[in-house]
Amino acid sequence: MNLSKTRVVIVGAGQAGGRAAEALRAAGHIGPITLIGEEAHLPYERPQLSKSILLDSEPNPTFIRAHNDWIDLDVNLSTSSRVVAADIERREIGLDDGRHFAFDQLLLATGTRPRRLPELEAGPLPISYLRCMDDALALRRALQPGKNLVLIGGGVIGLEVAAAAIARGCNVVVLEKAGTVLPQIGSSTLSRYAQDLHTAKGVKIVYDASSKRATADGIELDDGTSIPADLILVGIGVEASTDIAHQLGLQILHGIKVNASGATEIDGVHAAGDVAEQWSRCHDRWMRLENWANAQNQAIATAKNMVGEATIYEAPPWFWSDQYDVNIQIVGHPGGGDEIVRGDVASGRFTTLSIRDGEVVGGIAVNSARDMAVLRRLVASRKAIRRSDLENPEFELKRSLAS
Repeated sequence: MNLSKTRVVIVGAGQAGGRAAEALRAAGHIGPITLIGEEAHLPYERPQLSKSILLDSEPNPTFIRAHNDWIDLDVNLSTSSRVVAADIERREIGLDDGRHFAFDQLLLATGTRPRRLPELEAGPLPISYLRCMDDALALRRALQPGKNLVLIGGGVIGLEVAAAAIARGCNVVVLEKAGTVLPQIGSSTLSRYAQDLHTAKGVKIVYDASSKRATADGIELDDGTSIPADLILVGIGVEASTDIAHQLGLQILHGIKVNASGATEIDGVHAAGDVAEQWSRCHDRWMRLENWANAQNQAIATAKNMVGEATIYEAPPWFWSDQYDVNIQIVGHPGGGDEIVRGDVASGRFTTLSIRDGEVVGGIAVNSARDMAVLRRLVASRKAIRRSDLENPEFELKRSLAS
């Protein structure tokens, strides 16, 4: 089969799906490409949802391409369309409006959906989630000066929204079930820094907090504490959207397992982005990588493989978070080994490195983009580095790349 002439269907028109469609054409694919998305919006990048959409003076969403650009690329883009059926024997998918699309190759870029708290949804207060453009636009309208916002979950999204809400004049409380913010990252240094940063801006953080129910006035916790709220945003993680994968017969644990080429166990079926379960050397386990860089770059590598251009994707995970005037960048697995701190945490400019068996498997750079440029290369290189060098404040990180 001439892979460049196959019929390709991409389910999911987000970051991964949109970039994969572009990459297919760039790699020389001349067959038909159909890109199907549930949202009414054109494909867009998600980081803006908890950042610029909430903060800018006017919400101006950034789209991957304009409508006519998709036409020029000869991509059949179908928005406001939900795939409800998939038949691997007939190699066909079906939409909720009755349309069907045949495929030779299928790329699942279905992303994730938020974990929900139905016990709160049954109450009288509005419960919000932040996963799509419409969610972000609605949240922006709700963040009015003087409003009481309660954020359930002190992860990256929760803290980014907290920063945006403070900037818009809201009163903010973060409820975190763990004993620290950003528990998923695994860095005690970053957690303490983020706590101090947000409390200094006026955010109240409640740890070991479990919500019991929503009342007309706010949230009641399991210990009886009442937290006033006009609006509740739940950010307790996401689950992979795997309904179509199940219909195809793929075995699912936490996501759609793929190899380093983006291929699943079914010939001609691939997965990319947040829904794909990949091997992470830094974490030493299979996992989904929920970040912008992976959604884009792993999708591009998968598209190249779909055209027949052998490409291996093994880049360490990397993402960033903007909170107030602070830029936080994270690579690999910061909690995967012993943590070494370089710089002055109190100054708001520092770097951490995670060392496991002499190898740097993760790192964090706070307001230090130059250090992160080195850290990303260092984690990817798998070089053995002397711990004494990294602990020496006079040692320049970039020297470790040449050693």
